[in-house]
Amino acid sequence: MPSNMGATQETSVASPSPTRMTARSNHTIPKLCLMLVVALLTACGGGGGGDGGGDGNPGGGGTTLPQVGDRPDTDTEAARFLFQAGFGPTIGDIAFLRSAGYQAWFDQQASANATLQRPALEWMDQAGLKPNRNHRQELWWQQVVEGPDQLRQKMAWALSQIFVVSDADSALGSQLLITAEYYDTLTRHALGNYQDLMWAVTLSPAMGLYLSMLKNEKADPETNLRPDENYAREVMQLFSIGLVELNPNGSVKRDAQGEPIPTYSQSDVEELARIFTGWNFNGATNWKWPQKNYLPMQPWYAFHDFDAKVIVGNTAIPAGLTPDDDMGWAIHTLFHHPNTAPFVAFRLIQRLVTSNPSPAYVQRVAAVFADNGAGVRGDLYAVAKAILLDPEARFGHTDQPQTFGKLKEPLLRQVALWRAFDARSVDGAFREWRPETEFGQAALRSPSVFNFYQPDHKPAGALGDLGLYGPEFQITTHAMITRTTNRMYERTFRSYPGFANANERTVTLNLAAELALASDPAALVDRIALLLTADGLSSASRDLIIQHVNGVSMTAGNLESGMQRVLEAIYLIATSPEGAVQR
Repeated sequence: MPSNMGATQETSVASPSPTRMTARSNHTIPKLCLMLVVALLTACGGGGGGDGGGDGNPGGGGTTLPQVGDRPDTDTEAARFLFQAGFGPTIGDIAFLRSAGYQAWFDQQASANATLQRPALEWMDQAGLKPNRNHRQELWWQQVVEGPDQLRQKMAWALSQIFVVSDADSALGSQLLITAEYYDTLTRHALGNYQDLMWAVTLSPAMGLYLSMLKNEKADPETNLRPDENYAREVMQLFSIGLVELNPNGSVKRDAQGEPIPTYSQSDVEELARIFTGWNFNGATNWKWPQKNYLPMQPWYAFHDFDAKVIVGNTAIPAGLTPDDDMGWAIHTLFHHPNTAPFVAFRLIQRLVTSNPSPAYVQRVAAVFADNGAGVRGDLYAVAKAILLDPEARFGHTDQPQTFGKLKEPLLRQVALWRAFDARSVDGAFREWRPETEFGQAALRSPSVFNFYQPDHKPAGALGDLGLYGPEFQITTHAMITRTTNRMYERTFRSYPGFANANERTVTLNLAAELALASDPAALVDRIALLLTADGLSSASRDLIIQHVNGVSMTAGNLESGMQRVLEAIYLIATSPEGAVQR
């Protein structure tokens, strides 16, 4: 059975310029912008789906890496860390991290209030404001752009891509508070214990609706009714042990014939499905027509299978247990399965740091998942620290530059832009309601339980030829690159202070510090490159952008002195190949 977690504190929460891209080529892209976009398209090797294969993790692990000190040595290293550990750096964040050090930063993040969605939506409802799905998206943006709990929020975002539910599905499309509470559940548990998280997710009515465990009934031979297997399959395949047995370093175990060894059988699915029977909405008075709410589901004994079961690993569960005890056995078994530590470690490393961690990196993190040093298994706070302070996270970009790093999630590129320049609207809202249209992603809006992309997706081209994973490339199609670039245009050239068509809803960039550097193109480009790429611009790109900015008149566009230079520098860096990559 899960342990009781401690209480978590909560906080509700037009001028001449480079032309927008168009898939129909109705406009001309300036030569510099075109060069950068072509470079990104070349790097992508095209979009499309993966083969679902993969045999361990092929990247990294070259020389012996130096030990990680308590403080980043440079602003660049601080910015790199903040891209991995949160949603992008600010100048203030960089200064704090360099002064206080990593441990103080982690201590601060551990004590920060959890920024949540449901309390704010309930407040809106009580105030007669009629909240809807758009407001939930607004709150997500506010959480990740402004939330002081950056580590918790980044972990929650990563976990939302493992424990997937989606309001794009009809079962959840109208369940606003249920989906908001689900994301809050991930947020509360993001730095807690993985077993507690599995328990909370399993009892969430959002998951119950999405994977049809809610109102799942025991078998009835007379009506040919059998328990629904949906959640039983996915809790193994996607949330804990995966499809094939793994070594502690995440590589695939194989039998004498060289074939991967399956972790479970169809019989295991059927037996586990029997455990997940007899659960309905909290406080329901009618099994078939219960009143919906966001509280954890409650058992109905009349619909639960009380017979003995044998689940994965030949784990025998005795007859006569309560629904809670049956579920406790199941979650405990999956949580303690030897696959779970490397399975979770690999996926979290991919979401935070690099698409192709070395086997040694995965094994080090999996060991912390297995034991945080105090005999506790599944401590996600300890796991996050292990991932982010591992020598490969801190030095992999110089040790293995050809395999280390990841394509940034397109949605998070806009988050980083808004964070870097302290963006605000007059009323404080971020009205980006359907980001999946421009970025291929939105919070709790995946097209399926398999997330926006597969962790073992190998893009066509150079990466795939090397056997390297690139999950985010699966949604990086030519059309999506165009849409993302256009969105960056909108959020730069139509979001600056003094834009003529701005209103109280416009999310405006604060560019005072950049304007002060406008007369020095090199200093201006270096500051923006620090915030948007962690100084990742190649020398060729840097020189090219500086040359371009230097050619823009300080009075161009009849704007405030230097504004046009600042806007073009931001846009070109944000849409550069280096701006699309986390190194």
